[in-house]
Amino acid sequence: MAHFSPDRSWRTFKRSLLNHYVLNGLEVALGLFLVTTLVHLVWGVQHAAAASVGVIVTIVVDMPAPKRGKFWRMLPAPLLGAPLFWLVQLLHQHPLLLGFLAVFSTFFGFLWMAWGKRGGPVAIAVVLAMVLAMSITPQPGHVLEVATQSTLFFVIGAAVYLVYAVAANAILNLRYRVQFIADTVLSLAALMLEQARMVLPDAARHVGLDDETVDGEAYGDNLADRNFGSFSRQSPQAAHMGNLLARHAAFADQLQAARDIVLESPRTPRRQRLAGMLMQMLDIRDHLLACELDLEHLRKVPEQAPMLLAQQAMLRALALELVHLADSLLWARKPQPMVNLNTLLRPMKAACTPRQRLEEALPDQYDPAALPPQALSQELSERIVRIHGEVNRLIQLGRDEAEPDLAVVRASWQMFVSPTAWSWSPFKGLMSWDAPPLRHAIRAALAIALGYVVVQLLPWKAHAYWVLLTIVVVLRGSLAQTLERRTIRVLGTLLGCVAALAILSAHLPPLALILCLTLAQGISHGFALRRYLFTAMGATVLGLVQAHMLNAEGSTSFHMFERVVDTIIGTGIAWAFAYVLPSWERSQVPALVQRVLKAQAAHVRTSLSVEQLQAVDNVPELAWRLARREAYDSLSALVQAVDRSLKEPRAVQPPLQALEQLQAHCYQLLGQMTSVKIMLMMRRGQTPSSFAVQQMQETVADVDAHLLAPLAAQSSADAALPKPPAPEPVPDPEDRDLLPWLMRRLAASRILARQLQADAAQIHQALARQEPEVPVAEAAQAR
Repeated sequence: MAHFSPDRSWRTFKRSLLNHYVLNGLEVALGLFLVTTLVHLVWGVQHAAAASVGVIVTIVVDMPAPKRGKFWRMLPAPLLGAPLFWLVQLLHQHPLLLGFLAVFSTFFGFLWMAWGKRGGPVAIAVVLAMVLAMSITPQPGHVLEVATQSTLFFVIGAAVYLVYAVAANAILNLRYRVQFIADTVLSLAALMLEQARMVLPDAARHVGLDDETVDGEAYGDNLADRNFGSFSRQSPQAAHMGNLLARHAAFADQLQAARDIVLESPRTPRRQRLAGMLMQMLDIRDHLLACELDLEHLRKVPEQAPMLLAQQAMLRALALELVHLADSLLWARKPQPMVNLNTLLRPMKAACTPRQRLEEALPDQYDPAALPPQALSQELSERIVRIHGEVNRLIQLGRDEAEPDLAVVRASWQMFVSPTAWSWSPFKGLMSWDAPPLRHAIRAALAIALGYVVVQLLPWKAHAYWVLLTIVVVLRGSLAQTLERRTIRVLGTLLGCVAALAILSAHLPPLALILCLTLAQGISHGFALRRYLFTAMGATVLGLVQAHMLNAEGSTSFHMFERVVDTIIGTGIAWAFAYVLPSWERSQVPALVQRVLKAQAAHVRTSLSVEQLQAVDNVPELAWRLARREAYDSLSALVQAVDRSLKEPRAVQPPLQALEQLQAHCYQLLGQMTSVKIMLMMRRGQTPSSFAVQQMQETVADVDAHLLAPLAAQSSADAALPKPPAPEPVPDPEDRDLLPWLMRRLAASRILARQLQADAAQIHQALARQEPEVPVAEAAQAR
């Protein structure tokens, strides 16, 4: 059997070069070069430098995006940046007024963070326009005339690049779709490999998966490598569980980014196949989640070790097939057919025999824990066989040998993509003093105020805007992100200074400097979300070369010294102000937990809906898919918040152990519902017996009662962990093939709902007492 390549660096490098981040970086670099060169050839190098500032400000918001709404998504950055650029130049000779403008524009700009991932780049662009305007040395002549002329070329550069960016995004749309699908496939392969690690007991993990990884996902790789908080301080099993949660969060995060691109107008056959691949990966993810069920029971049975080993080998082989598929998509090659895995499939197919003996042995009173290990292992084998079939179909879709489910694709087109229009709704959330975007805007404005005062005291005021620029790019919304950028920014600046010194010492002609500026911008933009060290290096070269073009006088080496000192000062200020008016993650936890519980209850309700079995349209299926997306997305948001809280002072950390228990129980409940959903959809067109329907309705009512209850009204006694329910009396049912498994899943779901209620109550009590950690009792297992 083929093995994963041990050379992680080479694998990562190859995939990084073919990633949509790099393609987007090349696209923006080409745009900067074309616009700046055009202005340089027509109006000269000085005006080209001003035009390049307009381009750079617009580039900040130029990310791969759906064609629909691309123009309006980018427009706010140059529209807000141009008047600010003009005002800064008017006030060059009035330091006090310029300082007030810098503080106000920073506060106003960072309020755009309220719009989330769309608003963040706009906030950076607005402040960047202000900071870069300070870099332009005042020219002789009337101040108003000079400022207006410089702003005119800023607008020309921004306008021409805006048209170019919209056109380039449309041209590269199909390639972006393929790259996003490839990234999602890699994230799914990493999730599958982590699930393979979970199959065997701790003592048997020496068989070979610890050193195998799937590189390619930016967030998932970093998060899982940190071993997910305090899970790493517990048993190896708990550490693997932490990594599994991180991989699920990474896949959910990657999935939404892919949805926005891939599900837009899937009208052509090629687009439909790519959208079909995306929907196929959702089904694979669901089967993987269900594979976690009952594993803890099976690991304790020595007789099941050979079958578990075979199941792990199959998951590992399928992960490798996904990696090959992703690499083929990135290299624009037709994927190879799936490798024949019959040798690995044979023992699992042999285990998937009819369950007649189990069904005939159904007792008068059903105990959810009474199913024998052989039956549980059989069900796990069936799931893995289904995953094999789903992966095979995914590869066939990639090879254009299978047709996508167009009904699902069309139903998902507009329902699962992020909104593209700007609205005032997020602005209403800024009315609260506790709103994180408002506190971050105040924090950033105060940091800029202090930075500006420090700038006035420095002996080199001509390039002191670098202090403010460093504050803007280092100071993030959370302490974890600020600390992550702090050290990398200084190191990247030092390396960038060396590169810029080599470039400027060569005394290159203006067109060559424009080319260097272009490459630096492409690297800085392309690696902003992947490798910030490269971004810091590119930004340093960009700033130094642009400063040289705007003001060629002065010592190059002294500029290097200024750059390093200013970066250290700006980083220190950003670091210090990360603790001013902090928005600790614990303040967001109650809302995130409530969102998770509501999403879990809605997912249970739609998964157990009997109407879906007799529906003649896709309305119930669409409702379930929407509920499933919210369940995963809410969990992903909670996982990321917990990860960020690990960098915060221990005294203000949320109750990590309770949060991790809650997340683990949520994924277990999702797995239980996924298993039930699969069982029910296999019987679509048939109505279960009245007893089964009653049990499903009672489970929905029980789950709602526990997950939707107000946490503040619960006492510590209410939060006690539940005991398994008593055996249910079973009438003579019509569907004896469904009932044993359905009852087991429903019973486990009720236990998990009570455990989630207990976890949420402990989190609420810990936060109410302002304690950093609340011990969590040993949870009862309900898998």
